[in-house]
Amino acid sequence: MTTITEVPSPFCGIGSDDLTIQVDGVSIKVTENGCAINTPAFEEAIADIDPRVDGKMVSLDVAIKRAAKILKKANQSVIGGCATDVNGMRALMALADRNGAVVDNMNFTGAKRNFLAMQDSGWMNTTLAEIKNRCDLFVVVGCDLEAFSPQFYQRYLWNKESMFLKDTSKREVIYIGKAPSGKASTSPKKAKAKVLECADADLPEVMAVLRALVKDHPVSVDEVAGIKITDLKKIADKLKKATYGVVTWAAGALDFSQAELTVQMLCEMVKDVNASGVRCSGFPLGGKEGDQTANQVCGWQTGYPARMRFSSDIPEYDPFLYDINSMFANGEVDAFLWVQAFNSRSVPPHGGKIPTIVVARSGMVFEEEPDVFIPIGTPGIDHSGHAYRLDNVVAIRLKKLRDSGLPSTAEVLTAIEQALVS
Repeated sequence: MTTITEVPSPFCGIGSDDLTIQVDGVSIKVTENGCAINTPAFEEAIADIDPRVDGKMVSLDVAIKRAAKILKKANQSVIGGCATDVNGMRALMALADRNGAVVDNMNFTGAKRNFLAMQDSGWMNTTLAEIKNRCDLFVVVGCDLEAFSPQFYQRYLWNKESMFLKDTSKREVIYIGKAPSGKASTSPKKAKAKVLECADADLPEVMAVLRALVKDHPVSVDEVAGIKITDLKKIADKLKKATYGVVTWAAGALDFSQAELTVQMLCEMVKDVNASGVRCSGFPLGGKEGDQTANQVCGWQTGYPARMRFSSDIPEYDPFLYDINSMFANGEVDAFLWVQAFNSRSVPPHGGKIPTIVVARSGMVFEEEPDVFIPIGTPGIDHSGHAYRLDNVVAIRLKKLRDSGLPSTAEVLTAIEQALVS
């Protein structure tokens, strides 16, 4: 049995790098600093190592040749999931370019709400390090942060040492929308977060009023969505008096029509606070299952985030037209490749009778067996790699913890690409 310390995680989004892991053969146990997200993800057992074609076990070479044959015959293939590390995503992009495929990240529908706001009017955002060292007022909008990232508060708000704050326990936390599901937001001095609850569908109206109050515009009603205007006015005043306020949201949790306008409202409110002479920043949440990594690699290689088509001489980006689910519904897809190296429960969407290739973490269970299934290793467990955390400024160096014999995403996708031209 081997003990490995200071293990970084690709699963939680915030780049936890303090886990202690025990490795016994191919079995893994988290012994220190685990959480509800990291521990089960690391400890998941290997269920299968053999590729399958039409449900029958075959060699890796046979599976790769069958996958290449499916893609070669396709008029319009789609590559989805995109849950992998940097090298895996680079290989995926090369394969898409070779095959003329559409690339769509499985979390892009949520991330699109951020991209549309950023592309339309820009934003002023911060990093985890700045929150850890400067933030004195933290406003959470429309999401349950501790369910999203159980270790966030411990690592970045209730940390004992800070460069610019003498007492981090005096930080104030406010929730608008969903209430916290646990006690992580309660300070070390037992001060609970202030919560102004409302339904997700009411957030656009609530945030519009809050922004009006930040700008000192008159509001002629006493409450909005059950929240008193006087309570919202107190939050507006706190934002304008804070030394370093931070407003955070999870675009994926804002699941209502035209939610990108609410994201834009938040971003514009942050700018309004800065215009009043006080520092304030936004902080969009994400980074799970490789979505930030996928968009980063797409960005530096093409200038666009995921959801683009490679069948022309240049990559074509369209956040609406190249949505996998819309393409399935319109009958535009005749071959489908799903890449998911992190989560064996994240099965591909059902595309009907379309030939399907799944390159995914060992143990994935399907309602309908794909034409080709190739189990792969998980970055940060079965092989080393790099993955971007949610603030996009740090590429986490992932460690290899065991010898499972499973190939990496990059190895499999590169082999498929090479088989296309052989």
